[in-house]
Amino acid sequence: MSAITVILDDGSRHEIDASDATATRTLAGYLEAHGFPLNTRCGKRGICCGCEVELSDGSTVKSCQIAAMGVQSVNIPGRSRMDHQPQVGETFRIDIPTAHQPIFESVEGVRDTAFAIDLGTTTVVVMLIDLTTGDILARAGGFNEQIRFGDNVLTRIDAARDPAILNDLQAAVTKATFPPLIASACERAGRSPGRLAGGVIAGNTTMLHLLVGEDPTPLGIAPFTPRFIAGRQLTCADIRLAIDGLNTPLPIHLLPGIAAFIGSDIVAGIYATGMMYDQQPSLLVDIGTNGEIVLQHEGQLTTCATAAGPAFEGGGLRCGTRARDGAISRLELTLDPCQIEAEIIGDIPLSRAAGVCGSAYIDFLAEAREAGLLTTSGRFDPSRWNSLPASHRVEDDDERALRLAGQDGRGGMVVSEVDIAVILQAKAAIGAGIDILLEASGIEADQVGKVYLAGGFGMHLDVSHAIEIGLLPGFNTEQVEVVGNTSLAGAMLATIDKSTFKEMEEIRTHTRVIELNSQEGFEDCYIDHLMLP
Repeated sequence: MSAITVILDDGSRHEIDASDATATRTLAGYLEAHGFPLNTRCGKRGICCGCEVELSDGSTVKSCQIAAMGVQSVNIPGRSRMDHQPQVGETFRIDIPTAHQPIFESVEGVRDTAFAIDLGTTTVVVMLIDLTTGDILARAGGFNEQIRFGDNVLTRIDAARDPAILNDLQAAVTKATFPPLIASACERAGRSPGRLAGGVIAGNTTMLHLLVGEDPTPLGIAPFTPRFIAGRQLTCADIRLAIDGLNTPLPIHLLPGIAAFIGSDIVAGIYATGMMYDQQPSLLVDIGTNGEIVLQHEGQLTTCATAAGPAFEGGGLRCGTRARDGAISRLELTLDPCQIEAEIIGDIPLSRAAGVCGSAYIDFLAEAREAGLLTTSGRFDPSRWNSLPASHRVEDDDERALRLAGQDGRGGMVVSEVDIAVILQAKAAIGAGIDILLEASGIEADQVGKVYLAGGFGMHLDVSHAIEIGLLPGFNTEQVEVVGNTSLAGAMLATIDKSTFKEMEEIRTHTRVIELNSQEGFEDCYIDHLMLP
């Protein structure tokens, strides 16, 4: 065998050399080495479906679990590929007044620029700021290159147990992720890297540990003790960040966090929203792989983290995908007659969609439940199911799935009962966390003045649907304010106003942390939230 034929979802065919394919090299690793990186979000452990491909015999396999040797052709669906550009949350809203007192000394026209970075588990955003004026000059965003080691903090913590892998995880950020994004932002701003005076970075606790090369394994076992949690000052050289034209002694500030799973990204969000100054109770909800929730009541901040898992980013779902070109971002469903309409990133036909985003799954749950297609347990109602056109009904191994684009035979985007169960688990984690925080403070949802919905997922979410399915339980749409990437907002504010650091340290030391697993009634509350209202 001299070549492997790679077939992409656009129909294009590519021949790659297979002369060195061996029984010990996985197909996923081989494809990555030849320019076709796959979504190995579980760290190539074979416990997700991110790198699924179809072989020439029609079988679907996890490419990280089979050898490249002997494979003649492979069909790679769009949702399994990693060489697409993600939809990165670069926008935000700031609700707090600031002074113009830059944290870095600057000389106009010489060293008058700084960068603020939101270091996310999935994506990274770099913002360039003029220190003289405080103006935002440019933004650049992309994937966190650590993603090949796993799509959540726990898989990366586990991988970092090997010192060599810990070194690789740091390099994935400081050598593969940051430099091209900083260079891109500088190019867009028309400024050379030599004009940089420093940078501020916000991120969750695990990401900051990996950034500085600190062993994160204590974060993965009880009592989940961070090696550091206060803000840190270091240099580019300390984290091995090097880029052409960048001065290695350049100062870097890491924002402070609160606990193992309440990082500086949340402290940044608390500060940027100004929620600690709200006269009424207020809530910050950042929905992602780890759902972080903060309640402010009578000046007291109380917070918790809940393991929502990667479902809201499409992880573990049959046709799930992150937000990208070709992904279904919104869904509308009606019955009698059956009609399904979709909004797809990149404006392509539903029949050619490459995956389903988390926001579209939320739409589906809300609309299918309202139409009577789903029961409270998330199963398809038998009578309503049988009334669907045969082209939309899929039944495999006693599992039912709705095909979104009606067509005969195999293929097309589907939403299965297993998918629904996974999404319900994620929404139950968030909903139960909110309820426990409210109960601990002795207030009801209708007493909350504002619910700040933060993060990239929140930007694309239909708030009314999130409320209807119990993801934001007990609230109404008038209470919810979408505030965007508050982690980036906080990092930017810290760059232009040095008093921000003192206030963030105050937030860090005066926030009460609730461990949900130790809270009486949490398990019952979680089980209740597994149902659809």
